[in-house]
Amino acid sequence: MPETTRQRPDRWVDPEDDPRRPDENVPKDERGTYVDYLRHYRLTLELKCDGLTPEQLATRSVPPSTMSLLGMVRHLAEVERSWFRRVLSQEDAPRLWGPRGSDADWDDAVAEQSAVDAAWAAWREEVAFAEQWVRDNPDMALEVNHHGDTVSVRDVLVHMIEEYARHCGHADLLRERIDGRTGQ
Repeated sequence: MPETTRQRPDRWVDPEDDPRRPDENVPKDERGTYVDYLRHYRLTLELKCDGLTPEQLATRSVPPSTMSLLGMVRHLAEVERSWFRRVLSQEDAPRLWGPRGSDADWDDAVAEQSAVDAAWAAWREEVAFAEQWVRDNPDMALEVNHHGDTVSVRDVLVHMIEEYARHCGHADLLRERIDGRTGQ
């Protein structure tokens, strides 16, 4: 929608056009609630990055922080990969960016279209893997070993909601700093 026709030009989309909540009044069980919240937060991340150039996506928050929207996409791709491939699927999946313990997902987020394309491709691949894994494994109480402790599917989904909620809050501030847009 062009800027001039939006009821709320300070937002990405008008509230009635928000793609995140088409079924918000449908009652859900525990699993459905978690899956829906996680889907909403993933869409929120995409909305907050929509329409930005590589330079804007790589814009750092405030020194000395290396936080940027592009780094956030890379980081969340790595988080999705870690929990759904490494922990729940028990795959030996290598890190996407840098060695374990490094902040390469944030630090190496550069203002190049190829870096943006690679980040979104990795994030979408990891989200698709996670969504399929959850569809194939409906037992919320299913537990796996994680560094000597047990972790359930429920724990992972709640953690992912928490991870996205925190970073979508950061994304609000980053996007507002870039072009003044707020909301959603």
